[in-house]
Amino acid sequence: MITIFGLMIIKLKYLLILLLINSLTVKAQYHYPADTLATNETRWLLSSMQRLAGAGVMFGHHDDTAYGVNWRLKDSSDVKNVTGSYPAIYGWDLSGIEVDSTYDINGIPFTKQNQLIREAYERGGINTISWHMYNPVNCKTSWDNKILTIKELLPGGTHHTVYLTYLDKAAQYLQTLKGSNGEPIPILFRPFHELTGDWFWWGSTTSTPEEFIDFWRFTTNYLRGTKKLHNLLMVFSTADFFEEYDLLERYPGDAYVDVMGFDRYCTDSLNTYQTEMNRQLDILQKTAAQHQKLTCIAETGYQGIPAAKWWTDVLTPILSLNNKVSYVMLWRNHGADHYFTPYPGQVSAADFKDFYKNSNVMFQDRLTPMAVYGPKHVLHYSHNIGQ
Repeated sequence: MITIFGLMIIKLKYLLILLLINSLTVKAQYHYPADTLATNETRWLLSSMQRLAGAGVMFGHHDDTAYGVNWRLKDSSDVKNVTGSYPAIYGWDLSGIEVDSTYDINGIPFTKQNQLIREAYERGGINTISWHMYNPVNCKTSWDNKILTIKELLPGGTHHTVYLTYLDKAAQYLQTLKGSNGEPIPILFRPFHELTGDWFWWGSTTSTPEEFIDFWRFTTNYLRGTKKLHNLLMVFSTADFFEEYDLLERYPGDAYVDVMGFDRYCTDSLNTYQTEMNRQLDILQKTAAQHQKLTCIAETGYQGIPAAKWWTDVLTPILSLNNKVSYVMLWRNHGADHYFTPYPGQVSAADFKDFYKNSNVMFQDRLTPMAVYGPKHVLHYSHNIGQ
C-alpha cells in the first residue's frame, strides 16, 4: 500500500524526470513553429512532436469521443473500449461554423465539440481540426467544384468579403478553445485538405498553383495577423502524388507550414495499399526533411475493417518502415455501416489490441507522461499517479 508520503515522492520524481526531458527538448529543437509569435504551449507541442518522431507513431481517430458504433454524444470512445486507452490524436471539423450552424458537419454541437477538445487537451492529448468549408461563392458544400472559386476569394475577387466573414466566424470559435488556465489550446490546423485531388472546390482543377499558394498564404496571414491566432500549427495535407514535384507544386512555403502529410484510404487490395502508402511516405519524408517539417498520415483507414489482421499485417509494417512519421489518423466511426476503428466484438478488435501493444505505436496512455505542452503541465498530468 502506497502512503500519501510515498505517493508524493513518486509524483516528485515524475516531475523531475519530465522537467529534465523537456529541458533537453528545448536544446535539441530542430526548428520553431512557422508562426514566429506562436504561444508557449504551441512551441512546446511542436518541440515535443519533434522529440517523439521515431519514438512511436502517435495514433489518432477523428471524432473519437463524440460518437461511435451504436452510441452518440456520451462519455465513451470505441478506441478506449477496445484497448483501454484513448487515442493520442483527436480529429475534429469546423464545417458549419461559417454558415452560423450550431452543429458541425457530423452533427456535433459546437459547444460539445469545444468541451471534447478541452478534455482531450487536459488529458495530454493533441487536437487537429480540418474544415470542410462551404463554398463561399454559392454557399454549397465543399464538394461543389463546378466553378473556379479561389480566384474570387482573393483580395479583389467578387466574394473576398464573404470569405472574410467565414474566416471571422471560424476565428471567433477557435478563440474560445481554452485550457483550464485560460491558455489557447494548440491546434494542428489542416485547412484545404486533399488539395491535389479534384473533388473539393479548393482542389487542383479549380485554381492555378499560384492562386492556391496565394490563397493559403492570405488565409494564414489573416488568422495570424488580423485575428491574432497564434496557437495554430499548420498542416499541409495532400491526396495522391507521384513524385516530389506533385507534392510541392502547391506548397505555400516553409513560413506557412509546420507539418506535411497526405490522405490515403485502403480501397484497393491490401498489397496495393501497402505499396502505395510506402511509395508516398518515402517521397514525403525525404521532401519534408529537406524543408525541416514533421510528417503525418493525416487520414487513412479501411472501412469496416473486414480483414481480421489488418492492424498487425497491413498497417503495422507501414508504420515500422516509416517510423519517423509523427502521427497517423484513422477516420471516424459514424455507425455500423461506416467505421474505421474496431469496437468491442468487431472482427479486428483482438488484432487492434495487439496493434496497441506495439512499441512503435503511441496512444494516449503513453503520450500523457510526455507532457507535450511543457513543464507547467507536468503536475496536472501527474495528479492521477497511484489512483
